[in-house]
Amino acid sequence: MADVQVTDNPGESRFEARVGGELAGFAAYETAEGLIAFTHTEVFVAFEGQGVGSALARGALDEVRAEGSRKVLPRCPFIRGWIDKHPDYQDLVDGSF
Repeated sequence: MADVQVTDNPGESRFEARVGGELAGFAAYETAEGLIAFTHTEVFVAFEGQGVGSALARGALDEVRAEGSRKVLPRCPFIRGWIDKHPDYQDLVDGSF
């Protein structure tokens, strides 16, 4: 598994995953009062199969949890599937979703 750094880039409305300083993928989002909706996740071909997507999902959701002020709308199938496989993150999902 690659050493993945995940950071929020609010100017681009996305969390970014970097491997060795190189952009490896991102999870795009939209925000509203008390909510963050993940809309699209992409891992670039050169980084597929290295755990980048999972690290990206975990890093983004951990940051949302640390903030403590927003619920998640997992509109992106990848993020939704990742949360389904990691039930300890279900508490972040907005109840209306």
